[in-house]
Amino acid sequence: MKFVTRRLTTMAAAAAASLLLSTGCGAGGNDAKDPGADGETTTVSLMLNWYPYGEHAPFYYGVQEGIFAKHGIDLDISAGQGSTKTTQATGSQQTDFGWADTPAVLSNIDKGVKVKSVGVFLQTTPSAVQVFADSNIRTPADLAGKTIAVSAGDAPTTTFPVYLDKAGVAADQVTQQSLDSAGKMSAMLSGRVDGLIGFAHDQGPTIANKSGREVRYLRYSDQGLSFFSNGLIANEATIESSPELVQAMVDATSEAFAAAVAHPEAAVAAMEGKDPQLPPQEVLLQQWQQTVPLLSTPETEGAAPGTNSEADWRATVEVLSNAKLLDKAEDPAKYWESAFTPTSKP
Repeated sequence: MKFVTRRLTTMAAAAAASLLLSTGCGAGGNDAKDPGADGETTTVSLMLNWYPYGEHAPFYYGVQEGIFAKHGIDLDISAGQGSTKTTQATGSQQTDFGWADTPAVLSNIDKGVKVKSVGVFLQTTPSAVQVFADSNIRTPADLAGKTIAVSAGDAPTTTFPVYLDKAGVAADQVTQQSLDSAGKMSAMLSGRVDGLIGFAHDQGPTIANKSGREVRYLRYSDQGLSFFSNGLIANEATIESSPELVQAMVDATSEAFAAAVAHPEAAVAAMEGKDPQLPPQEVLLQQWQQTVPLLSTPETEGAAPGTNSEADWRATVEVLSNAKLLDKAEDPAKYWESAFTPTSKP
């Protein structure tokens, strides 16, 4: 059976949905036919949260190894320019699926963007204060009197006061300098700031490679502050009209992540030549290796990648609400379509 894509007209979408119901196919259904069983594939677009880096290795590896094709998907991967833009592009159906940071997804849903998460894969936040290991900043207490580069409005910056509070550091003791992603790294490399806030599995290995100096991470999770990060999102219309496609994408992504965990060097090698801004292979490998520990929580340990826990979802919503990224703590069902649990075994 070939997929029903987002490009269907309203009438065709309705007919397809009726066909899926009549044949017993549906999201997460045990009797659903494997969409790739007939050897056909449908081109499916995925917009990343940013330019490709090590975290994204499973997608390229999954394409190379035929994992997505096995599930009936001819995956077309494009770079993003931030999770908010990816979420909005998914909401306006410029892309079939997005890969975006959960805080940005939830914030945009509250603003009316018609998307939902269909599975978070980075389930422990990579947010961290990043400093050079040869600096005098060894603990959160050492941040007092220092200047840290931030990006106004993003999740690591918005939750920074919560991190400082948990670490027992007064927020007014730390100077924040607002810069974009490239500006933050440039400022740290040149010594204009004492460190930066961002994703430890992204900027850190790049800074270490460019400077030749080791980077130290003061991770939010080390202070008991954690929340969901990057995962798959889909337009609500796609979820409603093409649940079989969504389930196949979730399953293929889960399988690709498991394969990349088992074969890290091969996974990052699959990225070679895929983007002109790609970091060196050794940086990609470090980025991917730092991603692996983020793929589960105590609630999902041992489950297939992308398996989400309602308890983790509720904890994430509560953290983001307390940090004023969300107006109030809503039920996770507003943001997460729980039907699409990965059916592949870890």
